[in-house]
Amino acid sequence: MRKACSVLILAIMLAMASVPAAAHPGRTDANGGHTCRTNCEKWGLDYGEYHYHNGGKSSSGKSSGSQSSKTTTRKSSSTPKQKTHKTAIPAHKKSSLTLKVNGQKVMLTNDPILVQNTNLVPLRELAESLGATTTWDRETQTIGIIKGDDKITLTIGSTKVYYNGVAETLSAAPQVIDGVTYVPAQAVARGLHASLSYDKTSDTLDIGSE
Repeated sequence: MRKACSVLILAIMLAMASVPAAAHPGRTDANGGHTCRTNCEKWGLDYGEYHYHNGGKSSSGKSSGSQSSKTTTRKSSSTPKQKTHKTAIPAHKKSSLTLKVNGQKVMLTNDPILVQNTNLVPLRELAESLGATTTWDRETQTIGIIKGDDKITLTIGSTKVYYNGVAETLSAAPQVIDGVTYVPAQAVARGLHASLSYDKTSDTLDIGSE
């Protein structure tokens, strides 16, 4: 009787062990397990998880040969556009200023402009009317105005001016607008030791030059 009970218990244990094997579809490999591909969640498994049909799992949980989920990072097909930095031009407006040198009106190709309440006039006509020569350094955006022993150094967009190497500050910086270089008339007159006379009624600036 005891022997019969033992045989019965053994049979029940074998039957219970065989349930997972029947429950998991797919062939087992030489190690007695396989990778789950069907109804994995039903058996408490992850899709692609390697498992044994005796109910256990491999130490790694997944076969080294199983397919693992891969995350694909999509690269943008468009290349980021490089921003082009442009030199900001301060707000300006046309000036009604009349420019004279030694009482004679200077014929300007381009009208003077008003920037931060400062009159800026075209450099070329101003320098020629004062008998001065100019230099231009494109790389540093530096202007040189020379007459005799006097030299004025200005930089586009900068309020710093040098009179024979001595630095001072301008109320408005030189500008290049539509290809024309504008400079403060008063700053040039000061650097060349010229006198200034301004008539507010007629908005006329007369520069007295030797």
